[in-house]
Amino acid sequence: MDLNAFMQSYADEIGGEYSEYDSKTSIIIVPLSDERFQTVLGKLKYSPRFDRLSIEFVSKVCQLEEKMDLRGLLEENSNLIHSRFVISDNYINVEASNFVDSATEEILKEIIQEVANVADEYEFKLTGEDVH
Repeated sequence: MDLNAFMQSYADEIGGEYSEYDSKTSIIIVPLSDERFQTVLGKLKYSPRFDRLSIEFVSKVCQLEEKMDLRGLLEENSNLIHSRFVISDNYINVEASNFVDSATEEILKEIIQEVANVADEYEFKLTGEDVH
């Protein structure tokens, strides 16, 4: 799969913005309701654990703060379909992944939309702002 070609095509389809970092990484700025936007990074990653290539989608929610209800985020993970909350480099992110060999364009589109919508929803819930 040509991730960057897919990401560019999907950005065009939804009226988003596309940026390419390198042959394995690109970004879409996903338009959401109420004139809001959320950045979703797509990256091809090799999984040594499963010996397969995967596609990972990530969107930043906000910087981690001590007072945040992390238990609530972990519990919310059980309500999500493709995505999950993770902490990386002192940020709360929404991430989802799929193996390349079983990915369809429709599933990848669903994943991108879920990552963007959940990240935007929780960014606002946790910060009250549109940060990312």
